[in-house]
Amino acid sequence: MTTSTPDSLTAPMAPSQPISTSQHQSGLAMHILGAVAFVHLLNDLVQAMLPSIYPMLKAEFALSFTQVGLITLTFQCTASLLQPWIGLYTDRRPLPFLLPIGMCFTLAGVLMLAVVSSFSTLLIAAGLIGVGSSTFHPEASRVARMASGGRYGFAQSLFQVGGNVGSALGPLLAAAVIVGRGQGNIAWFSLMTLLAIGVLYSVSRWYSGHLASFKPKAGGHAGPNLSRNKVLGALGVLALLVFSKYIYMASLSSYYTFYLIDKFHLSIGSAQMYLFLFLASVAAGTFMGGPIGDRIGRKRVIWISILGAAPFTLLLPYVDLFWTAVLTVIIGFVISSAFSAIVVFAQELVPGKVGMIAGIFFGLMFGVSGIAAAAMGHLADISGIAYVYKLCSYLPLLGILTVLLPHIEQAKK
Repeated sequence: MTTSTPDSLTAPMAPSQPISTSQHQSGLAMHILGAVAFVHLLNDLVQAMLPSIYPMLKAEFALSFTQVGLITLTFQCTASLLQPWIGLYTDRRPLPFLLPIGMCFTLAGVLMLAVVSSFSTLLIAAGLIGVGSSTFHPEASRVARMASGGRYGFAQSLFQVGGNVGSALGPLLAAAVIVGRGQGNIAWFSLMTLLAIGVLYSVSRWYSGHLASFKPKAGGHAGPNLSRNKVLGALGVLALLVFSKYIYMASLSSYYTFYLIDKFHLSIGSAQMYLFLFLASVAAGTFMGGPIGDRIGRKRVIWISILGAAPFTLLLPYVDLFWTAVLTVIIGFVISSAFSAIVVFAQELVPGKVGMIAGIFFGLMFGVSGIAAAAMGHLADISGIAYVYKLCSYLPLLGILTVLLPHIEQAKK
């Protein structure tokens, strides 16, 4: 589409703006938001395929839990450590066509994963998939904000829920296409990355064409009236909150199937169905968290989300299979509702650094949780997988740190 976009599409709408103008712009904004959310679905679906086939890889390659944790570490480090730097660089010099180029790394990783024959090449394949993710998230998050029309929480939730839906579908497709059919069937997932490359090429053309109208606004949005130390302190608190969330989520996404198989003697296919229920609840919670944060305030959502999950995580290691399923659905819904609020809160603390903030909160904390996942794998080898869940159940108690966040939303009124 070659129609130019008014400035109001890329900046918060003024209260006096006519409703008809907003309605006219919303169709184009939703088209772009839908596109990046859809690719986020495809991207995270491919990512979720990897831990979903861990039991198969563990058997075929005779891996220990420590080696399974190292696969997660390799993937999450390449998917995360690059993200803040890519985000920081593209805040200064945006690279619209980095989106489809980065997805080519994911394509290479998927194809390699289908044919590798050693643990070392398995790590390389996982690393390539991670590189593709590290280039996608900062720039795609920027596109979502550009197309938000000022509804930043909603845009971030829609973008993020695409990834959550993909993460929920990944285990189902892995069970249907790969498990029991052989490693070579992983190559079918390359079709999804090819589709993602095509969609991202179109998004990049829109991004490139609208970059000029967005860029002048990037530095014009005033941040909260806080000192540098208070801003850094608030970012540190948000990082710790995301840290606790990601580590707990890593314990479920990477080891939940092993936990169910070990404790309740489920088959791999049955365990993956329970993993799907958990990941679907994560998608639902993510979608609800952003719009609610736009209405009642992001700090309140963060309070409810992380600290509110603690009673359920503390109960989880001690209940039967039925209540395990119920509690993990509740935990997934509650704890995931904070993420969009945390990202937008951080972006409002540091205006004009959308890519860097997205890189830190999508990436760096994701990598830290990857290190934790490797440590959890080693701990499971020593003390058992059930002990890991007992230990991780205390992490949401860090939600009490929310009390240290400034009231920036009140200050803006």
